[in-house]
Formats: sequence, C-alpha cells, structure tokens
Amino acid sequence: MFTGIIEAIGTVKAIKHHAQDVTINVDCGALDLSDVKLGDSIAHNGVCLTITALSDHGFSVDLSQETLKRSGFSQIKTGFEVNLEKAMQMNDRFGGHIVSGHVDGVGEICSINQLGNAVEYWVKAPEQLAKYIAEKGSITVDGISLTINDVEGARFKLTIIPHTISQTIMANYKVGTPVNLEVDVIARYLERLLLGEKASQPESKQSTMELLAKSGFMG
Repeated sequence: MFTGIIEAIGTVKAIKHHAQDVTINVDCGALDLSDVKLGDSIAHNGVCLTITALSDHGFSVDLSQETLKRSGFSQIKTGFEVNLEKAMQMNDRFGGHIVSGHVDGVGEICSINQLGNAVEYWVKAPEQLAKYIAEKGSITVDGISLTINDVEGARFKLTIIPHTISQTIMANYKVGTPVNLEVDVIARYLERLLLGEKASQPESKQSTMELLAKSGFMG
C-alpha cells in the first residue's frame, strides 16, 4: 500500500534482459534504504516492485512481461528516471490517497501550459478508464497522488505547484510523454458493489454504466 507522496527520484543504471522478464538496477538517489530489506516493496512510477538485491546506492527489481505490457516501462532504457515511494507503514502520515501500486493503464501528456507559478497538464487516459475519472477526484500519475481539476471525455487536467514538479519526474514531461495511471480504488469497488449479485455474471461489465446512471452517479 502507498500514498502517492514521492520520496525520491531514482535512475535506471542497468538493464538485464531474460527470457520472460527484465531485471533493472536502480540508483535510489536520496531515498533512505536503512529500513529496506530484500522482499520489500517500492513503487516505481506507481508500479509496486519487489526488491531482489541491495547495493550501497540502490537496488535491483524484476519487471515481468505483464508489468512491461501494462505500464510505461515498455519504453525503459538506461538513464530512465523514476518516482520512488517505499511501502506505507502503519504509523505513517497519510498525505495522499490510497494507492495500490497496480497500474490501470498508460496515459499520454497532451498539453503543458504555464499558469502563473504552476503548470497545467492535460492528460489523455485510455477510454476504458474515463468512467473512473471525476473532477476534484484523485488519480495517481507515475505514482504521484494528484487532484483532477477538470475533465473532458477521457482527458483530464492537473494543476501542479512548483514543489511537486521539483520533487518528481514531472519536470521531464513533454507533449507525448507516456504516464502510468492508477484510478481511485474507491471508484473501482463502487462499480462492483453496484452490480450486486450480477457481478458474477459474464456480462456484468456491459451493465455497469446503466447501473451507475440509475444510481445517480452519472449526469
């Protein structure tokens, strides 16, 4: 479990390809590893990965074919920067929102505009995720817990303050940059709960939008 509050920026130092997966070595930058051990979880751009080896300045993790297929790590290369967050502890302050570290899809930065000291980003999400994205709701973008300021179909707007940009990889974003997206887990559970007993039926996904509309969750 994570909160979407980024602790450090890491850098991919080496990539080793295997038959079915990939091992990457990450320089953890300013991330404190004093309480990290083998088998612990760290989110990399919002993807929960397991530590398989530790070194003086970082660690190694494995990326499965499923992870490569479902995330922006399909384009990974040496020098790739990643937002890092260690798994939440029970006594941690909850500063963001509930983040599972399971990416729902890959979005794309479609515009970037300066707005005073802040920066406005418009992101295009995969169409199947649009129903989970709501104005003033929460979304995780490359592991960062963010508030959605506006929605237009499958596109949504983020207004980001300078501190967030300086502490994350958002400064590297350009139009066309792919980003890992995780929608608010509450929206996913709400969808299944509204289905009730119909959730076990194969056609349950097709009836979800009708149920949401009948329950007053859609305009």
